[in-house]
Amino acid sequence: MRRGLVIISVLSLLIPVFVSADSEQDKISQLQAQIQQLEQQKQQLQGTISQTASQADTLKNQVQNLQNQINSLKIQALLTGKKIDQTSLQLGTVQDTISDTQKKVDYEKDTIAQMLLYLHKRDNESLVGILLKSADLSDYFNQEQYALTISSRLLSTIEDLRKAETDLNTQKNDLESKKQDLESLKRDQDAQKSSLATVQTDKNHLLVTTKGQEAAYQKMLVDVQNQENLFFSQLRELETHVIQGGLYIVHVTAGALPNKGTKLFQWPEEGYRVTQGYGCTTYARCGRKGGPYGGAPHNGVDMAAGFGTPIHAIGAGQIIANGKNNGWGNWVAIQHPNQYNLVSIYAHMSALSFLQVGTPVTAGEVIGYEGNTGNAEGSHLHLSLYKDFFTYVRDKDGQLYFNYFEGTIDPRDYLQ
Repeated sequence: MRRGLVIISVLSLLIPVFVSADSEQDKISQLQAQIQQLEQQKQQLQGTISQTASQADTLKNQVQNLQNQINSLKIQALLTGKKIDQTSLQLGTVQDTISDTQKKVDYEKDTIAQMLLYLHKRDNESLVGILLKSADLSDYFNQEQYALTISSRLLSTIEDLRKAETDLNTQKNDLESKKQDLESLKRDQDAQKSSLATVQTDKNHLLVTTKGQEAAYQKMLVDVQNQENLFFSQLRELETHVIQGGLYIVHVTAGALPNKGTKLFQWPEEGYRVTQGYGCTTYARCGRKGGPYGGAPHNGVDMAAGFGTPIHAIGAGQIIANGKNNGWGNWVAIQHPNQYNLVSIYAHMSALSFLQVGTPVTAGEVIGYEGNTGNAEGSHLHLSLYKDFFTYVRDKDGQLYFNYFEGTIDPRDYLQ
């Protein structure tokens, strides 16, 4: 058989055969159904947590709130585990597809090499040599037709190769995305396990401290409020000293503010309930010495969705400061360098943000998890928004702080 006929017959086998992945897809579909059921249970528990968080002024309600959070974290951990299994299966499916596509690419490259070699040999032969090798003129014209057919198939194969390589790049990008999803889910799982242990410890500590007595719990609440009052009074005096001396570490000032109601940002938690608003709230008791913030207004919005709930950046920006102090616990500051240059603060997180200063963040990116570190009565997230933000060091303990009320604006004016 002539070489031209061999190559043409090989071309007919270019279409690869793929192994059916129905079994993997069935597993993924089953996990998706389980995930939906767990999501429903999670939402129900978050609603219960939101209700009891607003009624945690009695020991019974506070204990129930903590138990609900424990139940919610168990559901979240199970849910995350299912998502990890699902993503792992999807990851394997993408990897198999990449492997099949790579084989197709390699095969087509080899076929193209053989066709080019054949055409190169024909191009280098003289017309006299070709005629001498041909039995008659019809044989010569048949070989010419083979060459034309191979040239046409070559162009078609090159086009198939380009498409296969484009698909391969798309699949590789999908693979990288799945890997990032898997890493994020595993990080969530670690946080949920840690949160579960912390809430269980808090519940046990509360019962031991109060000995299950309502009077002891009420006294504990009063003591906490008195400590908050003293702490914020001292902090305001220090802040005045910092301003007068210009002892800033980081200082960011915004330009002209947008109109109230301009939807610049998104809420940082899902399934949340606002537990305290901005300004002179009932809890803040503005102007009174016995107020929990030293008589000052509340400088942000408090919300609760349950210990360990992921906290998302309200908008794109860059982390410009983070730390841990006695007042705000674990906190992080994000500068949003749009035309307004505002700064958002997230406080009382369960752990210091795993993102370092200078890290760019996207809107909705997880930057931490809800907690009760610092001066916090129960698990919640404190969100502040600043038009004039600065940080300074408290000499008494060497901890990093940020300015309290002056320079803040109501986050709800710009949240959607």
